Amino acid sequence: MALKITINSNLNTHGVLSAPPNKLHSHLLPSFQNICGRRIRPLSLKQSNRRSRHGAVRVSNLSQSSASNSFDVVIIGAGIIGLTIARHLLLSSDLSVALVDAALPCSGATGAGQGYIWKAHKSPGTEKWELMMRSHQLWESLAKSIQLQGMDPLEVLGWKKTGSLLVSKTADESAMLKKRVEELSQEGLRAEFLSTNDLLSEEPELVLEKEGGAAFLPDDYQLDAHRTVAFIEKGNRCFAVEGRYAEFYHDPAIGLVRPGNSCEVGAIQTSKDTLLSKRAVVIAAGCWTGSLMHDLIKQSDIELDLPIKPRKGHLLVIENFKSFKLNHGIMEAGYADHQSATLKATASDSRPVYNAQDLSVSMTATMDASGNLVLGSSRQLVGFSTEIDESVINHIWQRVGEFLPALRKESLEDLRQSREIRVGLRPYIPDGKPVIGLVPGFSNVFLAAGHEGEGLSLALGTAEMIADMVLGNPSKVDAAPFALLGRCFH
Repeated sequence: MALKITINSNLNTHGVLSAPPNKLHSHLLPSFQNICGRRIRPLSLKQSNRRSRHGAVRVSNLSQSSASNSFDVVIIGAGIIGLTIARHLLLSSDLSVALVDAALPCSGATGAGQGYIWKAHKSPGTEKWELMMRSHQLWESLAKSIQLQGMDPLEVLGWKKTGSLLVSKTADESAMLKKRVEELSQEGLRAEFLSTNDLLSEEPELVLEKEGGAAFLPDDYQLDAHRTVAFIEKGNRCFAVEGRYAEFYHDPAIGLVRPGNSCEVGAIQTSKDTLLSKRAVVIAAGCWTGSLMHDLIKQSDIELDLPIKPRKGHLLVIENFKSFKLNHGIMEAGYADHQSATLKATASDSRPVYNAQDLSVSMTATMDASGNLVLGSSRQLVGFSTEIDESVINHIWQRVGEFLPALRKESLEDLRQSREIRVGLRPYIPDGKPVIGLVPGFSNVFLAAGHEGEGLSLALGTAEMIADMVLGNPSKVDAAPFALLGRCFH
């Protein structure tokens, strides 16, 4: 499917691009937040009867908006991408930032992930390689800076040096992993191929056939999304005291306000406020970005089809699982292709059935900073549903048991009281590359979305790239592969 962008000459005379209010998470209530030791109310709290009605929103004079609702940059989306973009702008400039979200941080894909910052399943030379390496470098620098401040990165971020194992079950997969190890080593990374005998000492619970093996990167890390988000939020809120930062949670964006016939957006209309944006607007709404952009511009002269879809994923978390221990993060080789065993396969199948349109399950396993066993993972294109599907959980358990047979001693039913199921919607995009850059037709609206399962991994590199674009700084990483214009999606 080719990207469709149309810009007409009959400009909207009202200068307002609007959409019906987003009712997502409307049952949640705002609460007081602790900001740098002070309890203050988020700036977004207004009387509930001020919610906008469905239909067009008209703002005749932007100057009517309160000065407290005027910011240099307004960011829509408070997942890990939006939060880190706000952080980077606050730390690297004197700009003021507003963060807008229909719910709260960690309500979407960010809070439902495994938190791995791994390279074993990445391929050097791909268009995302440079961004991934830069982002991982920034994560490691952040963890080191926390340590230099006398804090423990494990406690603050859930930062843990697990190393990663990308495991193979067949001779063909092992040959592929040996080649990848060579490529990773040429990039200066510590990487080695481990045979099944070598793996006995590294990961005793992992059982493979003799033709199997693993690409091992001992220097890979993982983090805890909830701890990391809490740390970033706390840091961002320190800038609220000087009037440079505000959060507008439970307050969905419903319109882009464009003064006159300008291609520049001057404000964001939310369900409760009009937020002036003097420098830029950044849309980082995860899997909602495509539909949100469609709604925001549907009454405008710009037609943009952005094929970002929700890709549902389940994770199974066994809390305080004392009878089992993993030394490293583990992932099966098929994970990289987003295809593995489907519900048409059974635990006894030696070869998975591939069906990209149906459910796919790939084995991933790690222990988090709290000692919980985190198992996954599934992928489904089933719209915006976040309902738990027990058949998917059963299949994850079966698939993991093929690699870690000691788990078969445990009954999933017996573990029901100590388990947690995470369901998230990854922002899937057909060509596999996130969209990072200007929206065609606008001079100051930027997109940062489509990271699918790599949001945490690529967050800091993405944040730096967007901040550099907003500030007019040279990019540390080539941004051309991530531009929206010129992309063709299949």
